[in-house]
Amino acid sequence: MELHGALNDFKRLQGDPQRFPGERRSTTGLFSGLDERLVHVALDGSLRDYSYPLSGLAGIERSRFGLERDGDVHWFDADGSEQRYVDDTAVVETTHTVGEATCIQYDITIGPLHLTHFEFDEEVVAADDVRLQACFGFAPEGRTGRTGQLWHGDAAEVHHNAEHDFLATSTDLSVSGQVPERFAELLAAESVDFPRSPTDDRYEEGRLSPIVMSEIAVTGSSPSTTVATLLTDDGDRTDALERVRAAAADHADREAVLEAGREQARDRLPDSGHGIEGAVSDIRALSLLRASTGARIAGPEFDPFYRYSGGYGYTWFRDDAEIATFLLDADLRLGLGLEEWHAKSARFYRETQLPDGTWPHRVWPHNGDLAPGWAHGRLEDSESDEYQADQTASVAAFLATYLRYVDPADEAVQETLAAALDGLDDSLDADGLPGRVQNAWENMTGRFAHTAATFLEAYAAIARAPVDDSLAARAQERARTIYEAIDDLWVPDRGIYAMRKDDGIRDDRLDGSTLALVTAHQEYDALESVDDERLDRLGSHVETTLDGLYRDPDGPVEGLVRFEGDPWRVREQDAEKIWTVTTAWGAHAAVSLGELLAANGRKEAELFEERGRALLALVGPGGALRRPGGYLPEQVFDDGTPDSATPLGWPHAIRLATASALEASVSSTLADTVDRAPLHD
Repeated sequence: MELHGALNDFKRLQGDPQRFPGERRSTTGLFSGLDERLVHVALDGSLRDYSYPLSGLAGIERSRFGLERDGDVHWFDADGSEQRYVDDTAVVETTHTVGEATCIQYDITIGPLHLTHFEFDEEVVAADDVRLQACFGFAPEGRTGRTGQLWHGDAAEVHHNAEHDFLATSTDLSVSGQVPERFAELLAAESVDFPRSPTDDRYEEGRLSPIVMSEIAVTGSSPSTTVATLLTDDGDRTDALERVRAAAADHADREAVLEAGREQARDRLPDSGHGIEGAVSDIRALSLLRASTGARIAGPEFDPFYRYSGGYGYTWFRDDAEIATFLLDADLRLGLGLEEWHAKSARFYRETQLPDGTWPHRVWPHNGDLAPGWAHGRLEDSESDEYQADQTASVAAFLATYLRYVDPADEAVQETLAAALDGLDDSLDADGLPGRVQNAWENMTGRFAHTAATFLEAYAAIARAPVDDSLAARAQERARTIYEAIDDLWVPDRGIYAMRKDDGIRDDRLDGSTLALVTAHQEYDALESVDDERLDRLGSHVETTLDGLYRDPDGPVEGLVRFEGDPWRVREQDAEKIWTVTTAWGAHAAVSLGELLAANGRKEAELFEERGRALLALVGPGGALRRPGGYLPEQVFDDGTPDSATPLGWPHAIRLATASALEASVSSTLADTVDRAPLHD
């Protein structure tokens, strides 16, 4: 997001009770892009790239479309517009009303190309002088200064240094440049319209601008046109111009655009039905967030200036490895055809592991390079608590499961896992619990139950993986040690496991991340049986946590909050916000506990399964927390207004895994091999 747009948004929304001024929101509208480019289509039809983390190319920062009739431009707006995905593709259909007429817009992103096709009512072009107006503000390499334009007759190019962004249309095109907001306009109290009025006073400014003004002819018996944009950094201008021109010409009609979307979905989206309602939406959302390396961003970047958060357009190894594990779980149960996804995840983790066997806080998904973060303590030349040890544990657990079910002979993964075991051991204290680190919510330090849970699961998974016998024995011993040490986190007065120990004191707030204790004990139960007292405590902990974190405010939403007293992003709301990841986690924990209890002959199993089904419905199709396009936002206000990263990948993966567990009606878990066919021969 460039500063001009951020400041304009800040001016418009100062004092808003729910929206955070200066953000790059995606809580409305839909995304297209199942390859390396991710393009948001707003309800008013405007386009914006969220592509940089996935491709290293920035593309379109802002845009706007409108219909010019007899010299008057009617810019499309969100009022009265309707939007949907076309069937099970990533083609976005947006219907605009312009006076008495209708315009239907179709958007599809394929590789580095984005296509926007417009179809108008015939009466729209009955007037003598009708054309489509399109304004594109590009930001090559994230720059809006020191950019230039080249006009190629029927195409335009905006560039800074390495990145060159191209524009072409299927019908006649004329272009001009427009300068961004000037300093005086940026400093003024009022926001500036986009596009601005044409008030350039220097000959060269139009050519030294990232903003392209386009007049596009609307022709044909069914009046239509297609606009194509292409992002490149390979330096081959001739090839780029040929590609963008051909893309516009080859997709000059609606059917060509829809067929391109269907072909992309067949190629990019795995088999995603299998009787799971909403599976297509979940897998499509996860595909949107996925780079060609197989790594995923947590969510579309809505806060690039870190005004209210630390950003979201990065790969966290916690989120990514948990998603990978949930997808492997669902694939093993239902045969979704995700083998390529699993293999790419394993390869990415191998290539990004640090020399000490751990993984950093976060990286860029398109190349695995280190990204800005606040928990890179293992990379700093000093002792630091600013390390999230659970991220290493989550990756190790996935890799161990990958070896067991996908490719037992992968020696590179075996070596990675051996190094990861060293990294895990280095974070253990003498009492058997992980030492002082950052938590999963990234807002405090201490010795957390969630971290302990991820370590228990990782150690147990490694012990069960096809690795060297001595390595497996060592992992089993560590699992036994941490299993016993978890008793030190028990809070008898509340019947729960503490959120953390800090300076020897138990913090007994309820915390949704502690629900990870359930799957950790499932994995351990396949290695060494979980004793009856621990099963009782797990039941008490899950029941108390779900009851205590559940909120049903006076509004259209209900679900679980992150932890007791969570103050983040509440604005004027007087209580914690509901989070989709916690709600989905609660559903998965309840269903998984039901499986664990059933495997141990406990009669409470059905009660937890039913509790899980009720929570799952909130994040399922038609659920209170679902949004158009099937998206799950990170969090919602009590009146149902979505907030923060949208869609967020993690809850979509949890939802799919939980639904697949219930659909398959399997009483075993990933810890059991009986009911799961391995993906290898």
